[in-house]
Amino acid sequence: MNAFIPSVGDRYDPTGMPRILLLLPTATYRASDFLRAADRLGVDVVVGSEHRQALAPVMGDRAVVVPLDRPDAAVDAIVALHERSPLDAVLAVDDQGVVVAASAAERLGLRHNPPDAVARTRDKGAMRDRLAAGGLPQPAYRIVGEGADVAGAAAEVGYPCVIKPVSRAASQGVIRVEDEIEAAAAELRIRAILDPCVEPLLVESFVPGAEVALEGLLVGGRLDVLAVFDKPDAMDGPFFEETIYVTPSRQPRSVLADAETTVGRAATALGLAEGPVHAELRVGGTTAVTVLELAARSIGGLCARALVFGTGTTLEEIIIAHALGIGLGALRREVRASGVMMLPIRSGGTLVGVAGRERALGIDGVDGVEISIPSGRPVVPLPEGDRYLGFVFAHGGSPQDVEDTLRRAEACLEVTVS
Repeated sequence: MNAFIPSVGDRYDPTGMPRILLLLPTATYRASDFLRAADRLGVDVVVGSEHRQALAPVMGDRAVVVPLDRPDAAVDAIVALHERSPLDAVLAVDDQGVVVAASAAERLGLRHNPPDAVARTRDKGAMRDRLAAGGLPQPAYRIVGEGADVAGAAAEVGYPCVIKPVSRAASQGVIRVEDEIEAAAAELRIRAILDPCVEPLLVESFVPGAEVALEGLLVGGRLDVLAVFDKPDAMDGPFFEETIYVTPSRQPRSVLADAETTVGRAATALGLAEGPVHAELRVGGTTAVTVLELAARSIGGLCARALVFGTGTTLEEIIIAHALGIGLGALRREVRASGVMMLPIRSGGTLVGVAGRERALGIDGVDGVEISIPSGRPVVPLPEGDRYLGFVFAHGGSPQDVEDTLRRAEACLEVTVS
């Protein structure tokens, strides 16, 4: 595995301050981490979000309203901003803005992925079709439109199978089913989650085995692997809540090499060429690795805080530097093992509070505990939910040490829901 970040170009003029538009949806977890990274790099930031910010009158062209749900209008707003105050890069931090960022950067002649390639990563059906055309190992699948026979499609791919929306992320609406009755019930449940939106559903065969996540950076179409995470908790359903990520992976070198090759091929098949990618893979079955999903963005939530490169460079700094063409030189992930736990939501209701944070922070190896849902706000478990309760970060001498530390820290936390 080549976990190496090369110099990505010399377009950056060190005598001036480059200017980047960060598309920061109001619901993103990642605003502060990207803003901090830009500050460390000496980059001037323009914040683009769906709503007018409270400080907009004094921020001028450092804040812009970008209607992410209307891509054409969003791109026009960005182009108009560029004409008033030129930009050097446009970068989306989450799924919601990736198509807009690619389209705007293409219009402005900045570093970008082809917009149609990015759009495929936002439509799981289109992604499956393109990966199939590229001969990538993936589940058997059917794309089922509104009013079509979901149970019939499930019977064609074979039980057990997984039914999911084509557009959602963070495992929202993803359900494993064992038979025709469960398939019919899952369809109704997913349609209720999507309401009032109407979209096709994806029915795909369930692939047994361990699951890993690969973080990478595409530079001129070449994949550089930043990290591979193990997911030690079984991801067998019926819902697919992610919990622990630990790196470096404990998978054999041959599997890691196959993962790198497969993700590179998948990115090429989709037409991606520049910027971060986050891939979800199954290990085992009839092939060494199977592609579950590939996103044209970095790891979600606050999980990127588990990654440190060189002498303290963050993943967000690497992504911003690449977008601007700043050469960071050779950077490798830190030697020590690290990981993150996305705190599971075990029951729905209103969050009263989370006790035990100080006890968790007192455990050797725990780097941080972040509760991302404020007290008094609703908590919704999967498959309806789309938010994490919080995150625990840890490091250790080995992946197993990190995994054990994360489990001990989570056991200290007492979540009260009314």
